[in-house]
Amino acid sequence: MCYNDHMQYDILTIFPHIFDSYLNESILKRAQKNKLIKANIHNFRDFATDKHHTVDDKPYGGGPGMLLKIEPIYKCLKSIKRKKNSKVILLTPKGETFNQAAAKRLSKLDQLILVCGHYEGFDERIRKFVDEQISIGDYVLTGGEIPAMAVIDAVTRLLPGVLGDENSPHDETFSKHPTYIEYPHYTRPENFKGMKVPKVLLSGNHKKIQAWRLKNAKIRKA
Repeated sequence: MCYNDHMQYDILTIFPHIFDSYLNESILKRAQKNKLIKANIHNFRDFATDKHHTVDDKPYGGGPGMLLKIEPIYKCLKSIKRKKNSKVILLTPKGETFNQAAAKRLSKLDQLILVCGHYEGFDERIRKFVDEQISIGDYVLTGGEIPAMAVIDAVTRLLPGVLGDENSPHDETFSKHPTYIEYPHYTRPENFKGMKVPKVLLSGNHKKIQAWRLKNAKIRKA
């Protein structure tokens, strides 16, 4: 089996080992083993031009913190061989909020190049060299590595063959509508401290079960 038909992730970061454990567990590990995804980690510190491999500097005009320099990120981006159906994504609070619809859209690509920030942020000029900017929420994180993992996880599980049940992505929370919340689930034991599984789920009547599930799915208020 070869990597001819798969999703390729190219991740730009100055902390490559952050991804080690996450990419080597559970669904993502199996997806790589089955050649459904490939993840390449690029340390853009390797593209710094000075002997100290400096990737940050003080902002012009003063102010707190350090900014990531444009040169190492740009050179790293240029070194990556892009597929025809690919996007460069900057993970930044200024981006559009990531959701299930965005995950579905990105899952149609062959390659996602994810740029992780750190420190006070990026030199503004880097935005000229990306296709899209994504945020995972209105809060501050130390860097873009956690957002990159969130995007990789959400996109990967939508790829054909990744999940054990091909129907799983089609009836999940957010799958039918941006505010759709999936129906409740139960498993053994049937009775736990007086809390019982709804009888209809034990009936074996698939029409009644489906009707119950439709009734108990919810549309979350915006």
